[in-house]
Amino acid sequence: MSKFSISLSIAVLALAGLGMPAAASAESLLVNRVQQEKTMDLPSRGMSMTEVEKKYGAPQHKLTPRGGDSAKHPVINRWDYSNFIVYFEKSHVIHAVLNTPAGNNTNPASAN
Repeated sequence: MSKFSISLSIAVLALAGLGMPAAASAESLLVNRVQQEKTMDLPSRGMSMTEVEKKYGAPQHKLTPRGGDSAKHPVINRWDYSNFIVYFEKSHVIHAVLNTPAGNNTNPASAN
């Protein structure tokens, strides 16, 4: 093995090692967010829009619906509350997530 190959291998390993702490940190933030979501009272899958609004009040923003152009692409609605975001397929909850930087949702209204 030449000196160049050894130097190149060492450089690649050093650069790969630099990226690991960032990946581990991002993974830690995601795990923390998921654990926090489990302890919160978020809208559950299957709730209707009416049930969500009755239990949690009116959202701060109701974004423009997306999709609906075919059976494979149903209408997706997104409602933004101060601490969480609710995603609906047609008129039923499919997912609710915390509105946190860990989820890259620091300014969800800008996605409209």
